[in-house]
Amino acid sequence: MSGIQELTNIPKNPVIVVGGGLAGLSAAHQAYMNGANVFIIDKQGFFGGNSTKATSGINGALTRTQVDLNIKDSVQQFYNDTIKSGKNQADEKLARVLTYESASAIEWLQDEFDLDLTLVSRLGGHSQPRTHRGKDAKFPGMAITYALMSKLEAIADKEPSRVCISKKSKLIDLIKEGNVCKGIVFLKNNKDKFKAYGPVVLATGGYAADFTSPDSLLKKYRPDVMALSTTNGNHATGDGQKLVIKNGGIGIDLEKVQVHPTGLVAPNDPHSKFKFLAGEALRGEGAIMLDATGKRFCNELGTRDYVSGEMTKVKYPIRLVLNSKSAKKLPFHVSHYESRGLMKKESGVKLAKSIGISESQLQSELDKYNKAAAYAAANPNSETIDPYGKKFFDGTPFNTSDTFHVSLIDRVVHFTMGGVKIDPNARVLTYKGDDKNAFEPILGLYAAGELAGNIHGHNRLGGSSLLACVCFGRVGGRSATNYLLKNLSNSTTGLGNEQGTGSRSVPRLNQIHLHLNPDFNGSLVVDFNNINAPNSTVPIEPNPKKESFTAPAESEPPKEKKKEVPSILTNKGFAIPAKYISLEELSKHNTESSCWIAVKNVVLDCTNFFDDHPGGKQSLMNFAGKDATKAFEMLHDDDVIPKYAASTVIGVLKGKKPELDI
Repeated sequence: MSGIQELTNIPKNPVIVVGGGLAGLSAAHQAYMNGANVFIIDKQGFFGGNSTKATSGINGALTRTQVDLNIKDSVQQFYNDTIKSGKNQADEKLARVLTYESASAIEWLQDEFDLDLTLVSRLGGHSQPRTHRGKDAKFPGMAITYALMSKLEAIADKEPSRVCISKKSKLIDLIKEGNVCKGIVFLKNNKDKFKAYGPVVLATGGYAADFTSPDSLLKKYRPDVMALSTTNGNHATGDGQKLVIKNGGIGIDLEKVQVHPTGLVAPNDPHSKFKFLAGEALRGEGAIMLDATGKRFCNELGTRDYVSGEMTKVKYPIRLVLNSKSAKKLPFHVSHYESRGLMKKESGVKLAKSIGISESQLQSELDKYNKAAAYAAANPNSETIDPYGKKFFDGTPFNTSDTFHVSLIDRVVHFTMGGVKIDPNARVLTYKGDDKNAFEPILGLYAAGELAGNIHGHNRLGGSSLLACVCFGRVGGRSATNYLLKNLSNSTTGLGNEQGTGSRSVPRLNQIHLHLNPDFNGSLVVDFNNINAPNSTVPIEPNPKKESFTAPAESEPPKEKKKEVPSILTNKGFAIPAKYISLEELSKHNTESSCWIAVKNVVLDCTNFFDDHPGGKQSLMNFAGKDATKAFEMLHDDDVIPKYAASTVIGVLKGKKPELDI
């Protein structure tokens, strides 16, 4: 390949993390806090993955928040709910790690990243309210992931010898010798190939958008869902699963694909292969589901597989309906969906008319629901009288005199429970010899997040995806760091196996200085003094030019030669051209070939930004030629524009001043 470069300024002897979603970010932070250097890559031009799209929250049992709210939960109840939801098919040891470390995971996020997780909801399949989210105006997945992302980028800027970030870097192979993983091979910018050496934590996500690849896991294991839409970004193609299996790992539960019941149908594009997810928090706070005849047909708080299954038995369209009482508990969700045209406000009369029934018929159905709710409130220890077995009725009563918030919904491919087999230390497992019932770890290789299989069994509980990312990301980061330090301490000739007989020379570790880092709440830092080993990252093949490569500051826009134009400086290193664009002119740029969007009076040309936007092209096209300030504020901090999209900024709305708070 042309342009092979020799990497320099990469942290020595790093833990390598592949994937910049919440699992990878958790692994990177935990490895850093435990004293390891970190090299983290992602194939996208942005971090976040599908983690940023999680809309309901993160589970935790016996947390400080639950105690403060007097919620009588226990770790054992959470474990029991997880096993029950998974139809007793989850690995009990992994489920125990997930649930027993859940409170620690929540409090780690609160303490280390200053996250607000003080609101708690009950989602489907949970015996207690335990899904945590914050009061801020963002989806919890975005808020949590962005906090970790921002802090890691700040560390990389301040301590480049400790943390290096490389985006648009696609993992293409593992470096293995026998049963030992020595590192990775990756492709930078789709052209330059490199090797990186060190223990590897894979956090590459699932395969819920693997519809078109020649070796599609969905087509192989679940052809029945190929016709459905997905909530996943187009990056969720099972890269990690395929690569690990190719290198001797074990695929497990690959047929276990979660179909979510509430994908939001866009009236202007009902057949889109991508659908936004209506967070389970909506049903948790009291939303009901009505079929085409205006009838309820299920327990809205049942597990996802149950509700999705019941949807196949009734006539479409199916509506998700919140009353005003429920909507007030989720103002951000409602406002966000309405801004995207995925939810609309309707009176009871209008709702009945859109269904095709009379107002009295609709009220009759709501009265049955209200009656069951009243009975449950008066008789909390009795069996429910709801015909679908519902026991918890938030948001009641429902009356046609109220205002409703209504969406059309459909089943969507959402999550893949299947993945690669791991042990409770997040080590990737392989078969021990020819015995298919005996397993051993591939040394130096770890998996976390949706890549790891058999944690949830047949069905995942809502709120446990973010938890699995944080929980097993931290476990993987700890395990990889322990393995790294053990080998560095004991080996004079190699890094990457128990015996210290690797192919790359690593000098004897002369000293390890442990000291407190005052900037990171007591994290441990390990200094490797007098190590004159070659860099841990080298080119795949010799480079006669010996061009040096310094890891780019990913938050900075690419430097391009541009004509000098007057600009409005809003922050050091970031300038907004002094070009004033009228709303009329903005409105003309509303196509894929010319997509302009206004945010806080700043005009962005997003035409060439589709592939780099975490929400994909459709998210941007929804606002082509329009002002997207309201929707932007719901998901992003203002500084994402100078950090990740500076090259898209072309001017300012005529007669306005930029209002970006950066």
